[in-house]
Amino acid sequence: MADSVTYYEDQKLFLLTTSNTAYLIGQLPGGGLIQLYWGPRLPRLADYPVPPPDRQHSSDHARLNSLLAELPTLHGIQEIEPCIRTVFHDGTRDLRLSYQSHHIDVATGELAILLKDHFYPLEVTLRYRIFADCDLITRRVELTNRGSEPVELEEVLSGSLVLPFERAGQYRLTHLAGAWAMETQVNRTMLTPGRKLLEGRHNYTGHLANPFWALDLVGPEGAGASETAGEVWFGGLAWGGNWKIVVEQLNMPAPLTRVAAGLNDWDFSWHLGAGQSFETPWLTIGYTNQGWGQVSRNLHRYQRRHVLPAAFAEKLRPVLYNSWEAVHFAVNQSQQMTLAEKAARLGAELFVVDDGWFGERDHDRAGLGDWTPNLQKFPQGLTPLIERVNGLGMQFGLWVEPEMVNPDSDLYRAHPNWVYHFPTRDRTTSRNQLMLNLARPEVEQYLFEMLDRLLADHNISYIKWDFNRTISEAGWPDAPAEQQREFWVRHVQAFYRLVDRLRHNHPAVSFEACAGGGGRADMGTLSHFDHVWTSDNTDPYDRLPIQQGYSLAYAPNTMYCWVTNWDHNRSHYTLRYRFFSSFMGSLGIGADLNQWSETETQEAADLIASYKAIRPLIQHGEFYRLTGLSEAERMAVQYLAEDGSECVVLAFHYRRHFWQPQPRLLLQGLNPQAIYEVVKDSIEDMADSESNPLQMSGQALMSLGLTTSFHETYDSNLFILKRL
Repeated sequence: MADSVTYYEDQKLFLLTTSNTAYLIGQLPGGGLIQLYWGPRLPRLADYPVPPPDRQHSSDHARLNSLLAELPTLHGIQEIEPCIRTVFHDGTRDLRLSYQSHHIDVATGELAILLKDHFYPLEVTLRYRIFADCDLITRRVELTNRGSEPVELEEVLSGSLVLPFERAGQYRLTHLAGAWAMETQVNRTMLTPGRKLLEGRHNYTGHLANPFWALDLVGPEGAGASETAGEVWFGGLAWGGNWKIVVEQLNMPAPLTRVAAGLNDWDFSWHLGAGQSFETPWLTIGYTNQGWGQVSRNLHRYQRRHVLPAAFAEKLRPVLYNSWEAVHFAVNQSQQMTLAEKAARLGAELFVVDDGWFGERDHDRAGLGDWTPNLQKFPQGLTPLIERVNGLGMQFGLWVEPEMVNPDSDLYRAHPNWVYHFPTRDRTTSRNQLMLNLARPEVEQYLFEMLDRLLADHNISYIKWDFNRTISEAGWPDAPAEQQREFWVRHVQAFYRLVDRLRHNHPAVSFEACAGGGGRADMGTLSHFDHVWTSDNTDPYDRLPIQQGYSLAYAPNTMYCWVTNWDHNRSHYTLRYRFFSSFMGSLGIGADLNQWSETETQEAADLIASYKAIRPLIQHGEFYRLTGLSEAERMAVQYLAEDGSECVVLAFHYRRHFWQPQPRLLLQGLNPQAIYEVVKDSIEDMADSESNPLQMSGQALMSLGLTTSFHETYDSNLFILKRL
């Protein structure tokens, strides 16, 4: 069987296969669909499970086939999270779907299964796409109203999944959660009967939780998946608005575990008029029996090859300098030119002017919405600065926050009703700003024209798109009553559409998504943006667990990491430690260069040159964690060329007792028979002399490992290995 979608007519089975995994859907005699299998790919169709005998634990509970439903809906005895809840025009809140037909597109590896309600003219299409090279499947739901009466959608999820339930052991949930300045922290909990809800409900992805989940099987002896072995089922939702993931376990009497994910139904409804359709976001799902490292590598490969906008997906991210910490709002042409000269001397390739360049923007209380250069700060506009930056060999970038407006702005004074609000309530400001209602077509068009003109009039290569507050007074008074709760989705759709229109008109401009740090990190955002700002916290030690958690679900080249002067822990980090921490993704510098000594400036320039030499491996190589996700005292990661010819290892250590030996790092993915030369950073014990570098076989590096050399409380090592 090839990597494909295959329909077996006699058995009424859909088999979806990637290189190493399989997903099996069965058709019941009444037309319903159930999930029969999700796990490692098997040699023959006969190896896969057949539909189990339909049974019922008691008259109080749903039947087994209902619990295994491929797309649960609200009908009958309901015990699991439904993917779709509808209200028909006559008040009926019961949806019963049955198979009608299907279509397989061999060229694209896409399966479409058409379902219809037994009575009402509502069609539901399940779409699946196969990404065999990444061992992943994506799925979504499309609903079309073929009748003359409207249908109210109260919940529409992208999919629901059944995990193997006749297995020994207990499932453990791993997910990413946190807060501002501590995003994407790895959280783990053993599942028990009941429901666990992960969600975002502030109209952006959010800092508190991330739309990624994973479940591994912890055996009777208490061992779960490691970085290199063990079964993991996982998924991520491609949506930057309100989302939810429901993980539930039911006793039947054997525990049955399901995961459902999609748009958040909190404060949501959608009026599906006659002839109208609605699409959910794509849900990406995968399975591996090779542990957490393979989870990450599959997702990273998928994002680089199939998610990121094609214009920059394969290009190396430039080393950027951002001037915010040096000047804050006190931006002017003269000091920006001075900073640009210093950044160019370091080796920066992109110079970014952050907040404060526009309108009456001398503080965060005014100017948002007025996206024209402040002529007191830039008497001749931005062009002289851009020309100077370009003359220094760097590209030029700008910070914007288009979805927000200050009450003290020309835009708000002209259009006070363009923000979300209720007429009878005060408007709550946060960070002295309000949120524009992007669901209004005139707001979307205004923002497009403003940003399109800005990019057309200036040689801008990069836009940092920020989003710095959650929504409040979530009202849209001008909308029809039946659409009052649709803006949660319409805002995000307009946001994506706006960025895509700008990219179409300005294909040479790269875009970074930011939301008070890492509040917009998801695969939906990454399908429109080239990278995300991972966190406002740039303390190099604090960033390690943030970057570690981010690496579980997202590719290193999508993560910008800055070297700054932040020192939350009063640890007086070395410049090398700051840089090595920021080497883990795309490198940026955000420090006040006016405070750096000549010695620090030269050291930074040398470190940037080192990063550029290994940048292709870090940004496009295969990623391995050499320490566990839960380790606190140390962390090490490896970036390996696809052909295995070279790799980079970054290792970080918090502290150790004097009697403890230096930890060894067992590398992964190398050719066991090949000989590798270790090209050291400046680690004294790595070689007898410069003419006699350390050489080890791949097998020795994976079995015995490299010895680290940590001498300080906060220390770091960089290893570069090349196959001879």
